[in-house]
Amino acid sequence: MSEEYLLLKKSPELRGHASIVGAKNAVLGIIASLILTEGTSRLENVPDSADVHQMINLLRSLGALVAFNTHLKELIVDTSTLNCFEVSPDIMNKMRASILVLGPLLARFGKARVAYPGGCVLGARPINYHLIGLKKLGVEFETQGHFLYATLLHHQNNTHSRIVLEYPSVGATENIMMLAVALQGQTTIINAATEPEVLDMIDVLNKMGAKISVLGNGTLHIQGVHTLNPIHHHVIPDRLEAGALLLAASITGGQIHLPDARPDHMDMFLAKLEEMGHQVITQFNNPEWEGITLIATKNPRAVSFKTAPYPGFPTDLQAPMMAALCLANGTSVIEETVFENRLIHAQELRKMGAQISVTGTTAVIHGVDALYGCDVIANDIRASCSLVMAGLQAAGQTRVTGIHHWQRGYDKLEEKLRTLGADIELRSI
Repeated sequence: MSEEYLLLKKSPELRGHASIVGAKNAVLGIIASLILTEGTSRLENVPDSADVHQMINLLRSLGALVAFNTHLKELIVDTSTLNCFEVSPDIMNKMRASILVLGPLLARFGKARVAYPGGCVLGARPINYHLIGLKKLGVEFETQGHFLYATLLHHQNNTHSRIVLEYPSVGATENIMMLAVALQGQTTIINAATEPEVLDMIDVLNKMGAKISVLGNGTLHIQGVHTLNPIHHHVIPDRLEAGALLLAASITGGQIHLPDARPDHMDMFLAKLEEMGHQVITQFNNPEWEGITLIATKNPRAVSFKTAPYPGFPTDLQAPMMAALCLANGTSVIEETVFENRLIHAQELRKMGAQISVTGTTAVIHGVDALYGCDVIANDIRASCSLVMAGLQAAGQTRVTGIHHWQRGYDKLEEKLRTLGADIELRSI
């Protein structure tokens, strides 16, 4: 079996406009939420990425009928034939987001048997926040070999469950919500995640007939309902793909317009681009945002930041941002507070001539005049993006392997970059 890789050569200034696909980090949870319904749902703006195909395989393994039109980005899911509450290790081990079926399976069958999930090697990433919250809703857990067996033992009508998350975990918030909406009584989640992707799931659940209120300060109030119905939904644009395209234009000194991007989902990231010296123009036509334009500076300045849950600087844009800072004037400091192993890409950037020192979860980047192409390995989804960003501006030739991560997270992003003028090709060894 041949291995694919990305081959890049130093690119000219990237210019033009590009559309943005639906958010992978939103659609995976939304697909899982369809387990709560019986009937046929339609999702639009669904990215054609490997992780989406894995989630489709997961639903099919449970008995759902799924049709994915990759050209139209349309996913049709019929959950009326769902007849299984067990997910095999073969499926769970390939994608961390597979744990998001736990809540909806419990809501539908009262039990679930799932293997522990896999995905990118970013650190411990325990699922204990999921389990603690679900226990508050009456779920009991038992480990059986590689499997986690969950049973909904009790839940009295008209109860009020108050769940306080130690950390605003996106996955835990979504799993708890997906069970709580189907239980009679009320649930309040304190310190819930409020990322745009979580709010998109809330929109989906409310379309199904759920009663979820966002009270502010990370507090969600859920009133359980008897029935949840199939839905038709257009997935929000992927702020991480938008961020990658903005960085691609900035690192090459170009100009780009993203008519579909949501600037209100990217405030901190856009602020840092402006701090670097890039001109960022956002359009707002009440009541909707209408895109982002970036005009790159020729002399970017160093900036420092700390990753944090939304609305802080997103951990998923830390790696590609680091690539841009390698060529900025001055010294940048990045502190990664979300995933302890998410600075692994720094060692690959150093192979390209970057001056980066890493101590624990902090990286110090001294800007250099040039990067140089070489063979580098992507260890996770966002690291693959970082190395592609660096390769766009590196002298000579850059070969990025490990691109199954790239294909997990992005829908043919290399083709969009090539349309903008990038010298990038997908090849096979």
